[in-house]
Amino acid sequence: MKASCGKVLYVAGLLLAAGGCHENEAGSGAARREMGITIGALAEVAEAKPIVVEGYGLVGGLAGTGSAYCPPEVRDYLRHYIATQLPNDRVSFDEVLRSKNTAVVSLEATIPATPSMGEHFDVRVALLPGSEATSIQGGWLYKAELLAAGTFGLDMRPLATVDGQVFINPIGTSDTDARSGYVLGGGRTLFEHVVLLRLRKPNYRLASAIRNRLSERYGPSTARALSPGDIEVRIPADYRRRKPRFIALLPAMFVEVTQDLTRTRIDGLIEELTTARDKASSEIALEAVGRESLTQLATLVAGPDPEVRLRAGRVMLGLGDIRGLAPLRDVALDPQAPRRLEAIEAIMTTAKRADAITVAARLLQDSDVQVVLATYDYLRQVDDRAVLREVVGRSFLLEQVPQSSHRAVYVSRSGDPRVVLFGAPLRCRDSLFVETPDETIVLDARPGQGYVSVMRKHPSRPGIIGPVRSGPDVAELVRTLGGEPVTTGAAPLRNLGVPYAQVITVLEQLCAKDGVAAAFWAGPLPKIGLPVKK
Repeated sequence: MKASCGKVLYVAGLLLAAGGCHENEAGSGAARREMGITIGALAEVAEAKPIVVEGYGLVGGLAGTGSAYCPPEVRDYLRHYIATQLPNDRVSFDEVLRSKNTAVVSLEATIPATPSMGEHFDVRVALLPGSEATSIQGGWLYKAELLAAGTFGLDMRPLATVDGQVFINPIGTSDTDARSGYVLGGGRTLFEHVVLLRLRKPNYRLASAIRNRLSERYGPSTARALSPGDIEVRIPADYRRRKPRFIALLPAMFVEVTQDLTRTRIDGLIEELTTARDKASSEIALEAVGRESLTQLATLVAGPDPEVRLRAGRVMLGLGDIRGLAPLRDVALDPQAPRRLEAIEAIMTTAKRADAITVAARLLQDSDVQVVLATYDYLRQVDDRAVLREVVGRSFLLEQVPQSSHRAVYVSRSGDPRVVLFGAPLRCRDSLFVETPDETIVLDARPGQGYVSVMRKHPSRPGIIGPVRSGPDVAELVRTLGGEPVTTGAAPLRNLGVPYAQVITVLEQLCAKDGVAAAFWAGPLPKIGLPVKK
């Protein structure tokens, strides 16, 4: 007991020595300040911002639309970099560059603010100003480095790499610019985000006290004091899928902890949560206090105020208490509830996997498309068997969601390129004729035929590839379109190797012309840069 009191007095002395106290980051007012000093009163959380990155790369696989154009400084860089990527020196960089089937491109992307190692993101690809190349449509970006914007030419560590098929959006536009596009989900981060706490008044003993407080709460490897003014904080495993929540908790944590102080804080924060107009800071502060707040929170999840029930349930679930699930589930499953997506996110990112998947199975039957897509996105992130997944060719995914009550074809235009069949299996109608707007791909099926005939114009020379037979199942049709061309002995050709952008054009036309009884849903486009004007 004496040792415990000594520790409290020691910490209190450090806090006083820090000099003054900023407005409590978790809230405002005299009542909150009387609860004690928070980390946020002593230190600032360095703002996590998206990182703009850029680079240069080489696109290959072009059908004579490329160019050898390349500024000298970029040429020197690419020659050195590509040499490190080749297994031997038998390939001449200059010969590759001179080919009309390649083109040098600039790369631009934004890494998310709090990335994990290996996180996927979109990258914009564009021909260099002055390039004689006319199109990068259908090309493949070879592996390239991405560095912080403005550091090209300096000896800087790359922050990410990128490679993959070039995607030029064919949906909902009649003015396609073939000189720029994206590599969907092709970026890969090479670092893990860590949080930096910066003391307003550097003090090594205070930095150590904060480090110890965080390590006691979240584990011994959570924090380390880098200097008298800086503390590095690693995001705990329990918060890996809700990083912004953890970052919000840090400034709300109280540095000094005793049983009496904790009881006082909980009483005051519970009162705030039930009466204050802005309840967000009280919610965060209660989760920052920890599991000691669960007993009083449990009385709120059965209360009359729906917002209080949701917030209390979210805190309880975040602290590992299953009693927080019920109020969130009630909101998530109620079509009239105004905060459904909030409740769904909390369940899917915080609840035990089995509980989340049980709720997800019901949400897949929901009439709200946004609810269905949010649920699907969670299920694919955790690799649940409700989403059947396979790779088609080497450029995109085919996913099927049989449990959904919707019958729809979803195509992504950001993140990993993928075709998703909701309500699978989906089947083409017995009789159809579909042709893409550029007349490069034709689907034809006649009554009683039992299969779909698929033909494709050759991408680089006059002539037709096919016809290839596909079964009427839309999943099989996708495989036939996008799979790598295969011939075995005297057997007929299987699969056409159609790029992802053309595959989704075919599917859009198939749905529009009633070739399959399904809606067509196109995901949002990447939000990177501006289109390059011809």
